[in-house]
Amino acid sequence: MTKELVPVNELFEEWFLDYASYVILERAVPAIEDGLKPVQRRILHAMYQMDDGRYNKVANIIGQAMQYHPHGDAAISEAIIGLGQKDLLIDTQGNWGDIRTGDSAAASRYIEARLTKFALEVAFNPAITEWQLSYDGRKKEPITLPIKFPLLLAQGVEGIAVGLSTKILPHNFCELIEASIDILKGKATQILPDFPTGGIIDVSDYKAGARGGKVRIRAKIEKIDNKTIVIREIPFGTTTTSLIDSILKAVEQGKIKIKNIVDNTAKEVEIIITLPQGVEPEITIDALYAFTDCEISISPNACVIINQKPVFTNVDEILRISTLNTKELLRKELELQKFELQEKILALSLEKIFIEQKIYRQIEDAETWEAILQIIRKGIEPFALNFFREITDEDIARLTEIKIKRISKFDSQKAQQELQKLQTDLEETENNLANLTDYTIWYFKNLLKKYGKGKERKTTIATFGTIQATKVVANNTKLYVNRADGFIGYGLKKDEFVCDCADIDDIIVFRSDGKFLVTKIAEKTFVGKDIIHVAVFNKDDNRMTYNMAYRDGLVGNTYVKRFQIGGVTRDKEYDLTKGEPKSKVLYFSANPNGEAEKIRITLSANCKAKNKVFEYDFATLDIKGRGSIGNILTKYPVKKIEKISEGVSTLGKLQIWYDTLTGELNTQGKGTLLGGFEGDDKILVIYKDGSYEVKNYDLRRFDTLQVALVEKFIPEKVISCIYFSGEHQQYFVKRFRIETSTQDKIFSFIGEHPESKMLVVSTESQPQVKIKYHKPNEKVLSEFVYDLDILAEVKGWKAIGNKLPIQNIKEISLLQHQTQTTLQENGLSLFG
Repeated sequence: MTKELVPVNELFEEWFLDYASYVILERAVPAIEDGLKPVQRRILHAMYQMDDGRYNKVANIIGQAMQYHPHGDAAISEAIIGLGQKDLLIDTQGNWGDIRTGDSAAASRYIEARLTKFALEVAFNPAITEWQLSYDGRKKEPITLPIKFPLLLAQGVEGIAVGLSTKILPHNFCELIEASIDILKGKATQILPDFPTGGIIDVSDYKAGARGGKVRIRAKIEKIDNKTIVIREIPFGTTTTSLIDSILKAVEQGKIKIKNIVDNTAKEVEIIITLPQGVEPEITIDALYAFTDCEISISPNACVIINQKPVFTNVDEILRISTLNTKELLRKELELQKFELQEKILALSLEKIFIEQKIYRQIEDAETWEAILQIIRKGIEPFALNFFREITDEDIARLTEIKIKRISKFDSQKAQQELQKLQTDLEETENNLANLTDYTIWYFKNLLKKYGKGKERKTTIATFGTIQATKVVANNTKLYVNRADGFIGYGLKKDEFVCDCADIDDIIVFRSDGKFLVTKIAEKTFVGKDIIHVAVFNKDDNRMTYNMAYRDGLVGNTYVKRFQIGGVTRDKEYDLTKGEPKSKVLYFSANPNGEAEKIRITLSANCKAKNKVFEYDFATLDIKGRGSIGNILTKYPVKKIEKISEGVSTLGKLQIWYDTLTGELNTQGKGTLLGGFEGDDKILVIYKDGSYEVKNYDLRRFDTLQVALVEKFIPEKVISCIYFSGEHQQYFVKRFRIETSTQDKIFSFIGEHPESKMLVVSTESQPQVKIKYHKPNEKVLSEFVYDLDILAEVKGWKAIGNKLPIQNIKEISLLQHQTQTTLQENGLSLFG
């Protein structure tokens, strides 16, 4: 007998599809109904079977779950630790590890767990659960658990299957419930990720968690002083260990300069970074975001199992389906509750009729079982219209089982009261069924009330600006040049030193033949002989202006031009002259702020010009593009050109804006205009903790979570504020001018007491505040408007100020003017 031969490729195709389907449906991707992977579902079912209110050893739970899960104890152990660390369904005891530090959990024989009250309330109801046989046919397990909560979005999930993956980020418990209520009310919703590790998130490209979206997550970094910064919260998916490793790696590469780093993480994350002298904290914070895991990107990919198929969707749709599924489960529970109440009313009514009508006496002479049933049925028949269904022989048989002792002690009035209570419960259940949407809303509100405390949002939502690595990278190498031979690089240590730079910088090079190029810094690069200027190139610098005089190689005329570079292609040569051979640069200067100097031109002694020496002011020349020819300076041969005086900027003051969303100072018009800056102008920064700092106007980024006010520093300007003094336990108003002259040093103007807090601050000349407060024996809040310039005179910045007339404050706000910050904007609390 010959066997049929089957090609290997057909076997492979069939087996691969079976394997892929199994991994997708049974291992990696969660079901939309309960938001659980099979291993998670089996763990929770096993724990429910074991539940007696006490803790169980995790090793015991793993053994119980192995009756349902065919993949061994390692997969179950990993899954139960993951569920326990989410702190939602499992109440843990012992060392379960730490997602912040990356510490692993203790062995399963040393740790214990039980289901939380929340899990018992929302996840289980055997009566409405669909069941299937376990893998060996010995047990029954749920197909899905009847979870009445958007668990998938609360916990988040990540899984890799064959040919696809899923990644759904965790969302806030309270916000999910509130969004579900909005869905039931027909309102639009938007839910955003919230992580147990906190941090700051930019969701501008989240796309509701659908495939193709992206979120950026940053650590929460605070500036303590000019030498110390501290990391308080870390990005989701990182640990304090991996974060410190990434920082040390950036330090080794020379991208960041730090003096010391210490991990003091205990109950809260605290990584203290000490900076060396001369390193700015703001630049370092930006560098941490640019070069370390202090900022990461996560690309969500919402994929779930719907009707036994993987479906790519988004979190809004998942929430909608989950909310409607919860409504349907509540309907099933109410239908079941209604049926059970009707059965109880029927049973109690039959018992009441059986005893009150003394039907039990009529069956004493009956000789057969059929006769007994007939007598009882005849006795209750007059009341049949009051029953919700027909009376069966089983109902009648139960009546014959009532003991004489119960009949003799039967209390008709008590039975009637119990019937009325059951009838009231039935009417309430029927009303809930008739108003199922309202009942579902009540259910969600009750969940929020019972379990919402302590589950407030931990991750701050913000908008991040783009940090340019070249602006924040620490100078970790040196640039050298060999002008005659035409080489530049950090390896030419025997040649002319140009400047400190970073190994990611671009370098701009100008040659005497009037050509220039921009190239990446390297150890040694040939850029052309006779270099006249070399520097680090900043493509976004719109103030760097070059002044140049060159001789045209064809006619011999000398031209002058002022130009800016603009956009360039790396390693491409550009000609600044008319392009004729033998053209030559006679004079060149680079001016960071558009300065225009005066020069003296000496002509050749043999030329026919009457005036062989004359002066020229570049300020009379307009700034144009690099491709402009320029203006004719002279038609005669030039012997030499020399600078005779430094120039002043012809660009006017530098206009700087402050972007309140990203905290960036910029020159692109984003945010609020701070004004024009030049020379020794400064910027005033007032922080929410009641301190201030005066800084130079270098473009930088401030932490919007810490900053209350940023504006141009005007020494004559008066600062007004209301603050709570922790030392005196009272509210004060004070007005002062900045008297300190030290730059880049933080000064606290409300004292150092830890309970002191600033409520409002303004730099307006006549600020007004509206205060809402309680009068004695009055429930309604009263209002009063104060002029701060009347309440307090201007004193020194260290003065306590004047006591605020009203102390029982409930709400305070500044009447809106241009430059001010209110309590609500600060996110501060009035009460400590």
